[in-house]
Amino acid sequence: MTHHVADSAPLPRSGWSFQSALYDPKIRGIFFQILTIVLLVTLIWWIAHNTAVNLARANIASGFGFLDSRAGFEVGQSLIAYSSDSTYGRALLVGLLNTILIAVTGIITATIIGFIIGIGRLSRNWLIAKLCTVYVEVFRNIPPLLVIFFWYSGVLAILPNARESLQLPFGSFLNNRGLSFPKPIFGEGFWLVGVAFLIAIVAVVITARWAHRRQAATGQPFHTIWASLGLLIGLPLLAFLVAGAPLSFDYPIAGKFNLSGGSVVGPEFMSLFLALSFYTAAFIAEIVRSGIRGVAKGQTEAAAALGLYPSSITRLVVIPQAFRIIIPPLSSQYLNLTKNSSLAIAIGFADLVAVGSTTLNQTGQTVEVILIWMVVYLGLSIVTSLFMNWFNAKMALVER
Repeated sequence: MTHHVADSAPLPRSGWSFQSALYDPKIRGIFFQILTIVLLVTLIWWIAHNTAVNLARANIASGFGFLDSRAGFEVGQSLIAYSSDSTYGRALLVGLLNTILIAVTGIITATIIGFIIGIGRLSRNWLIAKLCTVYVEVFRNIPPLLVIFFWYSGVLAILPNARESLQLPFGSFLNNRGLSFPKPIFGEGFWLVGVAFLIAIVAVVITARWAHRRQAATGQPFHTIWASLGLLIGLPLLAFLVAGAPLSFDYPIAGKFNLSGGSVVGPEFMSLFLALSFYTAAFIAEIVRSGIRGVAKGQTEAAAALGLYPSSITRLVVIPQAFRIIIPPLSSQYLNLTKNSSLAIAIGFADLVAVGSTTLNQTGQTVEVILIWMVVYLGLSIVTSLFMNWFNAKMALVER
């Protein structure tokens, strides 16, 4: 009996060789990543070493100890208590708060104006559509610095002086020194109003979620807008009355040469706020217009076939779907507005860059001040991006 032995397959080559590792994508990827990190760390060390040597050669002390020294300069507008006897650290904090104030108020105003102009460009009314188009084309093609100068030198600077101030409603005055308005003075127990407002916000969120579940289950809508307004206004008003109305106002009084009392918003803040808001709104308007155009026409036709009014179609059908297209580029415009606030130095508004420049000139701490600028603007950008990414995720389609 003859036995046939089958030919055995060649055994795989065992062991490790440089050639096999060189052509392994995983090992090659790890090698280049480690090499990149080493080169980056070396570059950072080289820059830091050269900077330290140059500072020592120029007899300039490095570090952030200067933040505890007396600043010795005044700031035009401050949200917190500040004087020339305050420290550099507090001065930079004042600039940071002013930057955040410009960014937040500008973003809110630019969003409102941008949505109105963007929807107006799609209006069937010829005059409204053309006026919105002219607005977009004008502001989009002018550098933001020129827009700031326009508001500062071309509008606010030609207002009447303090003696001939324009009297506005609610005891306010407008002149070339800014806007004067009544200053609120909070009495004891006003904290109850703040607590009531926070409770109202929580109640609005709970009501909105309940209304959404109710409509999904029964198909019956609930007017959350009116309920939300009632909660946001009614609860704080009730707490205000229960606490004994602990609020009074210090009204500005027109004197012979100037205004006294009240609060004043300087022309620097007003011009920067108006310029950034109107400039950024032009770009937001185009984003809104393209987002609405991106919604399928069949959605509008289907909503009209159900008997919905044009305003209801825009509010309930078109805008919610357009949001998914609008939000990503909208985040970039918010970041641009925040970074453009650094142009405040051109008109003397005390933002972070302006205060930091004065600090830099007095102390010579160039590296430290620039590092503070970089960290602050990077932090503001990251916070804005995280919020917009969260909002984008909330508006995204949920697959069943």
